[in-house]
Amino acid sequence: MSHSTKQKKKHLKAVQPKLRVFRAKEPLLSVFMWGINHSINELNHVNIPVMLMPDDFKSHSKVRVDNHLFNKDNMPSHFKVKEYCPLVFRNLRERFDIDEDTYGNSLTKFCPYDCDSSGRSGARFLHSWDKKFVVKTILSEEVAEMHRIIKDYHQHIVERHSETLLPQYMGMYRVTVNDSETYLLVMRHIFSPRLNIHRKYDLKGSTVDRQASEKEKSKDLPTFKDNDFVNDGMDIHIGADAKDKLMATLNADIDFLCKQNLMDYSLLVGIHDVDRAEQELNESGDDEENGCEEEEDEEEAEGGGSPPDSPAAYLVSQPSFTGEIDPGIERFGIKSSEESGHHEVYFLALVDILTHYGMKKRTAQAAKTVKHGAGAEISTVKPDQYARRFLDFVARIFS
Repeated sequence: MSHSTKQKKKHLKAVQPKLRVFRAKEPLLSVFMWGINHSINELNHVNIPVMLMPDDFKSHSKVRVDNHLFNKDNMPSHFKVKEYCPLVFRNLRERFDIDEDTYGNSLTKFCPYDCDSSGRSGARFLHSWDKKFVVKTILSEEVAEMHRIIKDYHQHIVERHSETLLPQYMGMYRVTVNDSETYLLVMRHIFSPRLNIHRKYDLKGSTVDRQASEKEKSKDLPTFKDNDFVNDGMDIHIGADAKDKLMATLNADIDFLCKQNLMDYSLLVGIHDVDRAEQELNESGDDEENGCEEEEDEEEAEGGGSPPDSPAAYLVSQPSFTGEIDPGIERFGIKSSEESGHHEVYFLALVDILTHYGMKKRTAQAAKTVKHGAGAEISTVKPDQYARRFLDFVARIFS
């Protein structure tokens, strides 16, 4: 039989495309991951305009899925995903140096998981497996507020060449599962994924009811507040030049928030103690050495260890601080000045900026003023007064 005859008798076997499985501990997160992946794929087929148009700030994309073939252990059979202002947020991701592959891999490779929140709003916070992004559940009022400021926010980012301490917004979505709607806002995580935070503060420049509760203090990493910061005798030791640069950025950002009639925001401060981290690393190294044989036996019994790019492997592989801030969050991270005698890294950013000073806040201000007196430093005040007090307080905590 000739070679050509043999070739004719060969049959090609159809290969089914491998479907990505978005497996999470709950349907909401599975659908959210599916939606992120779908959105990125759809945007790959869109000609990205050189300039954003007014309609882009009002646009949205929606997809509805009714598919009984889904494996219900992984995905619900019926769900909807809506993405707000897709071209605007893609442009913002680009300006914040986040490429689409990084965004997609961080939020879809492994499911997001809950991180602790001490806020009163009841919002749920999650972060991506590699700790690069935070996902926050928000209310419909905050979605409306985001729509109100998004054009000016984008313009501020453009004019400041992304030099800002405002939240770096990456995307906003609505996920509908079983007729239940959840709004989700994606932001860049301001803390380093590899450097532990040893102390954390949420600062508003207010003194009334601004201390951590006993319940909060019992947590592994409590979020302390203004009175705790003052009572702890804390200072942020960054030196005069770094302080001048930081205050210039803060003044521009606060001016933007004031013009948008926004208030009740905070400066989130995370402190990494380099000496303590070195000690922790040495102690954990000793523990790992003593227990490595036992761990290897357990891994063999379970069929192998963590995948090479799993969250566990990622976190274990991180080195100690070498003097460099992680790429992408340099704007948030500042090393302590050499002359201060401290060996710390500070991560600083503005958070919770979507509170509009409307009727609800005016009523709250009146009630608190009656309770605490006109001279009390309550957090609920007019945006311009809030801004001045906030900047005065922040200027005093840097040395």
